[in-house]
Amino acid sequence: MKLHVHIEQDEAGYFVAEVPALPGCLSQGKTREEAIKNIQEAVGGWLEVMESKRKYPKKEMIEVFI
Repeated sequence: MKLHVHIEQDEAGYFVAEVPALPGCLSQGKTREEAIKNIQEAVGGWLEVMESKRKYPKKEMIEVFI
């Protein structure tokens, strides 16, 4: 899966990462690399939470790889 991530440095010097396609999916790090690692973890958590919120019958579910 490919997602766009917006990263900017805040006034305190931290790098803040946000995934515009996933509302509320944000993270940060002391370095750009740390922010990227943290946002990757945040995306995984975001997707897991969103999937758990809706329950569909298994016969109607398919997997799609992007």
